[in-house]
Amino acid sequence: MPDKAIISHRGEKYEIGRGKRFYGIWAAGAPYDAPVDRWPENPDGWRQAWTRYVAIEVPGTVTAVTRERKGPLAGLAAGSRPGPGAALLAGEGLLVLGVVLGLAGLFPGYAGGKSLLSQGDQVVPHLCYVIGWMVTAALVALSVARPGNAARLGALFGLGLSAVTFGLFLADLGEVVSGSLTLGSGLVVSLLGWAACTAGAALALTATGERAAQLRQPPAPAWPAAQARRSGPARPGRGHAGPLALLVLAAVGAAAAFAPSWDRYTLVATATGTSQTITAGNAFDNPAMVIAGNVAVMLAVVAVAALAALWRPARQGALLLAGAIVALAAQVASAMIQVGQQATPAMFGISSSQAAAMGLTISAGLTGIFWVFFVFVISLIVSCAWLFTEPEHPVPAGFPGSPWRPDGGDQGSADAAGAAVSEDADSDASEGEEPDDRAGADSGAADSGAGSEGGGQSAYA
Repeated sequence: MPDKAIISHRGEKYEIGRGKRFYGIWAAGAPYDAPVDRWPENPDGWRQAWTRYVAIEVPGTVTAVTRERKGPLAGLAAGSRPGPGAALLAGEGLLVLGVVLGLAGLFPGYAGGKSLLSQGDQVVPHLCYVIGWMVTAALVALSVARPGNAARLGALFGLGLSAVTFGLFLADLGEVVSGSLTLGSGLVVSLLGWAACTAGAALALTATGERAAQLRQPPAPAWPAAQARRSGPARPGRGHAGPLALLVLAAVGAAAAFAPSWDRYTLVATATGTSQTITAGNAFDNPAMVIAGNVAVMLAVVAVAALAALWRPARQGALLLAGAIVALAAQVASAMIQVGQQATPAMFGISSSQAAAMGLTISAGLTGIFWVFFVFVISLIVSCAWLFTEPEHPVPAGFPGSPWRPDGGDQGSADAAGAAVSEDADSDASEGEEPDDRAGADSGAADSGAGSEGGGQSAYA
């Protein structure tokens, strides 16, 4: 065969396109006289070639090649790919800015005059948020340096984290608006960091979505309509209904357990022999804006879990859920740190002299509902691991999509008479015309699957 091929799509490792009277897959940069596999040049051959291609190529790296003609020296440039889009670069810049602002917000006064660094139960969750967005920025940067699926995974992780932390930051701001605490520059900087990271993750997801959308379009009128793997919510199969229902129920349980009081304090007055137990931390025992923030957290947990359960590929849904789990796990860590700190009589409006006179002792602990929340968070982690390990099934040979209907022809792999196309005519058409230029010629001739190249079977099967 001539050392020439018309490439339709290119990924990280392989290329797919059309040679002389066949569809083939080539290793990226390899000579075109040595395809990895080949199929007859007919609709069934294209469907088989595409199914094989998406099964062996790295997901998310496939891009459409616009009317490209390759010759003997094309392998020298096979490794070159167009640079990342402006949206991806802008998203990475916003993520880096957000991470820097998030770290800077740890040092000034946050709310009430104290910095986050001076409050162990507060600095740990905020560090978890910043580290989570660092992971997002690193994954997006990886795709900037080398096009791949990392940016989409990182963006979903970052958005899952941002969705839950939105309510947490809103509750902190509500404390200031209600007058309970004074506004500090640390809170302002942290809010700006959250906004930058959220916008950056959204831009990165949009950029990868636009690239994936190109794969769902046929590269030229004469090519069969190749259907790319879609990324987004989809109806799950019956076999997944049970595990996915448990995932959503775990999210609902975690949201419900987030509202009641987690902190329990027992006050014992040895002078009188009396004791009293006080609980604190009820989400609805707060000013209106704080309640709104807590409700936003609960709704975000359920919404993210439901979206992750429906997302396909499932691995991408797992990253979306993982971002939300980071925020929830940070709340668990914060509660455990807080209960380990020494409680003072001033927390309950009792002076030191009064406490000494009563022989007051205070012990802190966690309520049972906290441990219920903890169990539900563990359940979400298990569900996330299940989603991440769920195998991705390649598109079957008869995948749905727009069938290829050459003008004036049928959908079969050969015409009724089984007539073959002249080799000379086919060679001229293959080497001298672009795919769309051949549309009319292909529609008036018999299907080339009856020709001598393969006879309807893969030459490498």
